[in-house]
Amino acid sequence: MYVGFDIGGTTIKYGLLAKTGAVLTQSAIATPQDKDALLAALVNIVQDYQATTPDILGVGISAPGIIQKDGFMLTAGALKALYGTNLKVELEERIGLPVAVENDGNAAAIAERWQGNAQGIDNYLCIVLGTGLGAGIVLNGEVYRGQHGMAGEFGWMLIDQLPKEGNIELVSMNWRGAVILGLCRQYSEALQKIDPEAAEIIDARIIFQRRKAGEKLATELIAHYLQDLAVMLVNLVAVFDPERILIGGGISANQEFMAEIQAAFRQTVERHDSLCYLKDQTVAKILPAYLQNNAGMMGAVYQIHRQLTKEK
Repeated sequence: MYVGFDIGGTTIKYGLLAKTGAVLTQSAIATPQDKDALLAALVNIVQDYQATTPDILGVGISAPGIIQKDGFMLTAGALKALYGTNLKVELEERIGLPVAVENDGNAAAIAERWQGNAQGIDNYLCIVLGTGLGAGIVLNGEVYRGQHGMAGEFGWMLIDQLPKEGNIELVSMNWRGAVILGLCRQYSEALQKIDPEAAEIIDARIIFQRRKAGEKLATELIAHYLQDLAVMLVNLVAVFDPERILIGGGISANQEFMAEIQAAFRQTVERHDSLCYLKDQTVAKILPAYLQNNAGMMGAVYQIHRQLTKEK
């Protein structure tokens, strides 16, 4: 048995997984923003599982940011408290079990090749839409990490005309294409310009519900959001020539959203003369990640399972 964690900026999903990758139990808690509190929460969850399941072999963790092979987190996405932390070492010291820490995009990509929509596929991308925008790159059957573990930080890509001064990340895909920092933030800011007393929206489902009810603001912002994602996907096709691009994160479970992003991608390709000529021959298919919300947790567990199997 293994304990798997998928640490996001707002929620930690966790579960007990079998060696086959089957999720036996799962739950979630709000993500503590303090490092010590976060580590304590992880330790408590592992110890609770150990109290009832004595044969736990290790822990797999999926987390945002630039994570080196030894578990050192150069960055951690929205989890500022984990910047510069070796999460593997610190957690192993506390629980006495082997730990593997993997970037969330890489973990999702690994899981999809193990049991999802990339089985038998050697060249594909997996994009995770959550608090930020993460991704995993698989080329010739192997995860591509780059020299410093930074490959796949698609959220840093710039999507629009740069502001004349200040932080240019405000026009990056993290701030335009992610669900929380992108869609929800843009909607909340626009709504508060209309009504300064309006509450911040951190659940994209509310925005989609308001669009369905005919709200103009929600309709316009979702259309812009889909276009930004489609432009990013076209750029990725031009750079990587993948066979598939898988969309993960909670929003990917929304069939209506997936149909809309596929349509936006097709429409964008059709307006690009060179890609349009190739659209039925070489342009990647856009599919939902099969494992959806469990992909990060399963991919992280696969890493620790593979590590321990090799050691044996």
